[in-house]
Amino acid sequence: MNIVIDTMRKNQGYAGQCPIVDEEPNANATSFFNLLKDSGELLLDGFINYSKLSIVAHVFTIKSDHELSEIGYDRVVKWARNILL
Repeated sequence: MNIVIDTMRKNQGYAGQCPIVDEEPNANATSFFNLLKDSGELLLDGFINYSKLSIVAHVFTIKSDHELSEIGYDRVVKWARNILL
């Protein structure tokens, strides 16, 4: 990733003005990176077609398509969690 950023800076002539600083991501970035990890993580063994992220996206699409309230959405998610666990 740093190679791409360095190349972009050199193309713009700013390589010396924008040094790369190694630092820990902030809380929002850490949360986002954790979500990205979940995107490739399977929900359960044997569920080869469903990652954690795909399940959330699918249920959220159902919520949106059918105009479910937040309470209704939460109840469906709680019900599904109880079945799976």
